[in-house]
Amino acid sequence: MASFTSWSFKFLFMTLATFAIISKPSLAVAVPVFQSSPWAAAHATFYGDESASQTMGGACGYGDLFSNGYGTDTAALSTTLFNDGFACGTCYQIKCVDSPWCYSGVPSTTVTATNICPPNWAQDSNNGGWCNPPRAHFDMSKPAFMKIATWKAGIVPVMYRRVPCERPGGVRFSFQGNGYWLLVYVMNVGGGGDIANMWVKGSKTGWISMSHNWGASFQAFATLGGQSLSFKLTSYSTKETIIAWNVAPENWNVGSTYRTDVNFH
Repeated sequence: MASFTSWSFKFLFMTLATFAIISKPSLAVAVPVFQSSPWAAAHATFYGDESASQTMGGACGYGDLFSNGYGTDTAALSTTLFNDGFACGTCYQIKCVDSPWCYSGVPSTTVTATNICPPNWAQDSNNGGWCNPPRAHFDMSKPAFMKIATWKAGIVPVMYRRVPCERPGGVRFSFQGNGYWLLVYVMNVGGGGDIANMWVKGSKTGWISMSHNWGASFQAFATLGGQSLSFKLTSYSTKETIIAWNVAPENWNVGSTYRTDVNFH
């Protein structure tokens, strides 16, 4: 009887252990991945010349678009799309449609939002005021526009959709400000391309919430000199949060750009 009882307990223990292994929840965490949006209708114009020199800078604060990795495949968004600057860095696939000015055999081109196309209330929204709300409009660099249509068209109807931003390397942080105010421009953002929230952590502080300044910049009113800096960011589109540890060394300086090896999906 004792032998049977001992065997019964062993059998019960093995059964429960097996059940625990089988039913153990996975520790893997699903990472949010930005997905392309449905196609929608808009119009596109262009500004500047073939050199795209007039597109440098812009409301997003990316400065020299060549050295910062954006090149000439860029566009200024109407206020409806610009979303108070939270759309900075987002990527759009654009194709010319229903116009004799469209290039045949060119299905689409992809641009990054780097600027705002402000309203022009002095002109009718259908005759010159192309960026007036509630119009969805892309004022593209001339080189980008010329990939989908003849520049002589001036304006063409397009179809567009948000697409994942494919960026080489990690997020970049460009510093401005002073000893009591840190202003950071966030560049080379992958995935959705956008940032909703951001925090900074000095080597002697906890996480400090940064407020959205304008465009692609966030600010913190804090004394952070002499500390290495880390950043935590949340994507506006996917809500994914990433942490870039020790981005800047203790002797960081304003006017410098610091690169990381982390990015959104």
